[in-house]
Amino acid sequence: MYRTHTCGELRLTDAGKTVTLAGWVQRTRDLGGLTFVDLRDRYGITQLSFNVERDKALCDQANTLGREYVILATGTVKERESKNLQIPTGEIELIVTGLKVLNAAKTPPFTMEEETDGGDDLRMRYRYLDLRRANIRKNFELRHRMAIETRNYLSAHHFLEVETPVLIKSTPEGARDFVVPSRMNQGEFYALPQSPQTFKQLLMVAGFDRYFQVVKCFRDEDLRADRQPEFTQIDCEMAFVEQEDILRMFEGLAKHLFKAVLDKEFSSPFPRMTFDEAMRDYGCDKPDLRFGMRFNELNDLLQGKGFKVFDEAELVVGINAEGCAGWSRKQTDSLIDFVKRPQIGATGIVFLKWTTEGLKSTVDKFFTPEQLKAWAVRCGMKEGDLLCIMAGKADRTRKQLNELRLHLGDLCDLRDPWAFSPLWVVDFPLLEQDEESGRWHAMHHPFTAPKPEDAHKLESDPGGVKANAYDLVINGTEIGGGSIRIHDRAMQEAMFRVLGFTDEEARYKFGFLLDAFEYGAPPHGGAAFGFDRWVSLFGGRSDIREFIAFPKNNAGRDTMIDAPSRLDAAQLAELGIASVG
Repeated sequence: MYRTHTCGELRLTDAGKTVTLAGWVQRTRDLGGLTFVDLRDRYGITQLSFNVERDKALCDQANTLGREYVILATGTVKERESKNLQIPTGEIELIVTGLKVLNAAKTPPFTMEEETDGGDDLRMRYRYLDLRRANIRKNFELRHRMAIETRNYLSAHHFLEVETPVLIKSTPEGARDFVVPSRMNQGEFYALPQSPQTFKQLLMVAGFDRYFQVVKCFRDEDLRADRQPEFTQIDCEMAFVEQEDILRMFEGLAKHLFKAVLDKEFSSPFPRMTFDEAMRDYGCDKPDLRFGMRFNELNDLLQGKGFKVFDEAELVVGINAEGCAGWSRKQTDSLIDFVKRPQIGATGIVFLKWTTEGLKSTVDKFFTPEQLKAWAVRCGMKEGDLLCIMAGKADRTRKQLNELRLHLGDLCDLRDPWAFSPLWVVDFPLLEQDEESGRWHAMHHPFTAPKPEDAHKLESDPGGVKANAYDLVINGTEIGGGSIRIHDRAMQEAMFRVLGFTDEEARYKFGFLLDAFEYGAPPHGGAAFGFDRWVSLFGGRSDIREFIAFPKNNAGRDTMIDAPSRLDAAQLAELGIASVG
C-alpha cells in the first residue's frame, strides 16, 4: 500500500513511529533553513518538516512542490514545538526522510480553503477540485450518515429496499418528463421517473407490505436553490394503513434522524395544521414556525372609512413585526420596494408604528386614534412594534404578505438555521382548478385518495373534496409528503374522469394499474421525502447543490462535462430522429 496512515490519524501517542503518508500539498512555507508542507487527504492535514541542515537535497525538493501536488512522504513522527490545537494532528509533525512526487499539478483556479476565492461558476466547472475542500467534504459525510440512519430506521421497522425501473412510461401529470428515445422501438420513448409512484403501489398489490428506496428521480422543471433536474428522495409505501399510521411512522423517522445526526430530541408530537389554517394564518402551505408574525385579518376594522385601497380590497391583512417601530423611513421604504418587485407584485404597505409618542400610521387622516388602537389590539401590538398591512385580492395578498413575513424574519435574524420547527400540514384540497381552462388538476398526484367523508363528492363537487394527504414541513421547507392512495378501480377511474381523461386515455396511460386493482389491492399509502433538501437543512444551508456531488447549474447544465450536448447525425439516425439545427 502507498501509505501506512492517513493525514488525519496521527497523534502524540504515535511519536517515534516511522510512517508513510500520501496526499495533496495544501501549502508550503519556506522559512530559510526550514520548510514546512501541509499534506492533506480526505481525513485531515499533517505537517511535514524539512531541515536544510538535516538533508539539504530533501529540503530543496520540498521547496519545488506546488499546491495540489500528489506526494508520498516517509518519516518519523515527532512532537511539534509550535502546536496547532485547531486541528486534530496539531501536536505532531512528520520529520521527513523520504519524499516522492506521485503527480505534479497545475496551479488550481481557486484555493482549496474553506473560504475559497472561487465563484460558483468556477467551482462548478472544476467541481472535482471543489470537492477537495474540507467543508464540502463534510457535506457528503453528513449525507452518507443520513442515508445510513434512514436505512437503519426503515429496516428496523420491516421495510424492504426494492429497486424500481428507471426507464418507464411517460405520464401526463406532474412536472415535465425527461424522455429517452428507444433504438429498438423507433418513434417510441421511455421517460425517466419523476417518482416510483405507480411501482411502489404495485409492490403493495404484490404483498410486499412495506417498501422503501433511496432513489434518483428526474423532473424537467425550472430550477432554483432547492431544485435540481435529478434529485434523490426517500420513497416509502405501506399496506393496511391509515393516515395516522403513516404520520406516526415517518415522524419517527424524522425524530430518529434529528437524534442520530444532530443529537436533537423532540419529546412532543410534531404539531399539525390544516391546509386552510396554514393559508389563512401564514399565506402558504409550508409555514416557517421558527418565528411568529401570524396573519391578522382586518377587513371589519379598516373598511368603510374612506381609504380607497382598503375599501376596494377583498382582503385587508397585517403582521406585527415586534420591536421594529424604531425603523427609519429608509428601512420601511425598502420593505415597500421589496414587495413591489415583479416576483411579488404588490402595490405597497401601510404601516402602523407604536412608539413612545403613541400610535402613528401612514394613513392617519382616514382613521381616528381609537380606530388605530383597535388595529393594535387585534394584532397583539405593544410599544416598540411595527404593524405591516397589505390589501387586495385574497389569495394574491396572502402570498405577498407571506413573502414579506419571510423577508422580515431574515432581517430580524429570526430564522436561525440551527433551530428546527417541524410540523405536519394536512387536509389539502384534492384538486385545484386552472383559472384559464377550467380543468381540474391533482394537487399532489392522481393516485391520492379523497378523505373518506368526501369521496361521494368527487364527480359532483370536485372543488369541495379534501385529500387524504399530508406534508412534512421543517423551517418553511417542504421536506416531503404523501397520501393514502386510491386502491379501488372504480374510484381511480372516477378520478381520471374528473381530471379530463377519456376512458381510452386512462387505459393507455394507466391500464396496468387499473388492472392490478382488480387482483386484490390492499388499502395502502406512503410518503416521499426530498433527501437532498433534508440533508441541506441539517447542514444549515438552503442550496442543495452543495450536498450533491456533481450538480447542474440554474440553467440545467453540467458545466464540468458540458452537458446536455448534441448528438452526431449517425447517432440520431440510429434512433430514428431527424437532425436538429
